Amino acid sequence: MKIATWNINGVKARIDAATTWLKSAAPDIACLQEIKCADEAFPIQVFEDLGYNVAVHGQKGFNGVALLSKPPFDEVTPRLAGDPDDVQARYLEAVISVPSGALRLLNIYLPNGNPSGTKKFVYKLAWMSRLKERVKSLLALEEPLVIAGDFNVIPAPEDVYNPSAWMEDALFRPETRAHFQALLNLGLTDAFRACHDEPHRYTFWDYQAGAWQKNQGLRIDHLLLSPQAADRLVACEIDPAPRGWEKPSDHVPIFIELAV
Repeated sequence: MKIATWNINGVKARIDAATTWLKSAAPDIACLQEIKCADEAFPIQVFEDLGYNVAVHGQKGFNGVALLSKPPFDEVTPRLAGDPDDVQARYLEAVISVPSGALRLLNIYLPNGNPSGTKKFVYKLAWMSRLKERVKSLLALEEPLVIAGDFNVIPAPEDVYNPSAWMEDALFRPETRAHFQALLNLGLTDAFRACHDEPHRYTFWDYQAGAWQKNQGLRIDHLLLSPQAADRLVACEIDPAPRGWEKPSDHVPIFIELAV
């Protein structure tokens, strides 16, 4: 089974890129972030025509996550627990039946948090703490769990083109990286690092200053696996090709293959 994650940066603006990539790569499940539309405005029919069941947790003009799955959903739960006043659409959880049993997916669009030292950064860290508590409870179920999405976290210096330039950025602040490491310490596996040890492999290149042409990127989109999912990991790859297409997202897809 192939499971992909991609911050699409506006599903209406990238619909051609999205359908082109889905037809070519043919993931069984695709997690999209930053769809930037309300539920009723999401182009469900386009993806259903490609053979996907669709679940959406959207927000007009901002944020938003969507799940595309060829197998039907058994359960779908929007919103991250822990803060009833949080109205930002950043979390979508689903359970899907696979040949070996149940597979649980968390599709997340973690807050950016910039500028650091502001309420936005406090919100980011609090959101990460809430995510940790949810994951901790789910790991107790001892089932295959995949947490996919745009984490807005640069885990290590080898995941950014110029670490010194990012020291004060919320994506690379020590507090952010510590929260990410605490998540991994629950027993999760960074799928890409389990398959690749080479530095300077990126999932994001800014639109500004020729970042794509200069390969000045960041690895901030991740797939984290529970022990039961990690045991089934076959491969994990980043597909940089869509970043060079017309009207691209500033992120590219990353996907895993699991034996199910």
